[in-house]
Amino acid sequence: MSNVQNSAGALRIRYLLGILVVLVTTDGLISQFLIKSRLGREGNPLIEPLVGEHIFIPLKVFGAMLCAFILWDIHKRWPKLAWVATSCFVAIYSGILFWNIACFLISKG
Repeated sequence: MSNVQNSAGALRIRYLLGILVVLVTTDGLISQFLIKSRLGREGNPLIEPLVGEHIFIPLKVFGAMLCAFILWDIHKRWPKLAWVATSCFVAIYSGILFWNIACFLISKG
């Protein structure tokens, strides 16, 4: 693979990883707001007890950053795998985010 292709691939995965971290963090913020406002509930039973606690948002950010670093490390050896996996995670979290926004809009309507 040429250096130019490698640089372009690295830049694309960095942008995608940044988007993933933003989506996960935004999901945490919206989820916390919906739950505190009693407009929704947490669907993940593992983190349900943490929603509303002071540690919840820092934990979401840390978890997202950790996943991004792991995916970046995978990218070094298997760039296509990292690209596909990260794209899938971005798609999933985009869907979750749209669901959260829809729940908010429906509850206000």
